[in-house]
Amino acid sequence: MIEYKFIITGTVGAGKTTLISSISEIPPISTDVKNTDKSFDKELTTVAFDYGQITISETERLRLYGTPGQERFSFMWRTLAQGAMGVIILIDHTRPNPLADLKIYLDNFADLIKATGSVVCVGRMKPNESPSLDDFADVAASYNVICPIIGVDVRKKEEVLNVLDILLTQLETKD
Repeated sequence: MIEYKFIITGTVGAGKTTLISSISEIPPISTDVKNTDKSFDKELTTVAFDYGQITISETERLRLYGTPGQERFSFMWRTLAQGAMGVIILIDHTRPNPLADLKIYLDNFADLIKATGSVVCVGRMKPNESPSLDDFADVAASYNVICPIIGVDVRKKEEVLNVLDILLTQLETKD
């Protein structure tokens, strides 16, 4: 069996656990615990990782690992990134500075992005709101990262499968 590993990362509440839950063929494994960090309003938070998987074919499986969102768990980001073939960065458009949030993940996953492929997914975005997808693309370009940047609703299986297809296609065409 050939197994591919993708990392799903992003800020607290961006939808990493929801993304994995919306498409995993197995009950997702989660390390959510009661949130004690009062700087964000969320009952549970991931402290190690979330895990799910999808069968691509009889001989191929995609393993999905969601990182914790809090920077204090960034040591887990490096651990989970080992052996990954691509990264999906989820950005919550409703946060105070989503462009700064993107920079955190471009900085921390620079080596993985450069070596593999990436997709930036902006969630909770309303039409004509700022920053635009072009603004996110400008930030990525300032890091010499050229990748798809799309709006996505991680609760919708079809949209998440489209994101995975975009990332897989990117990897197939990578030199």
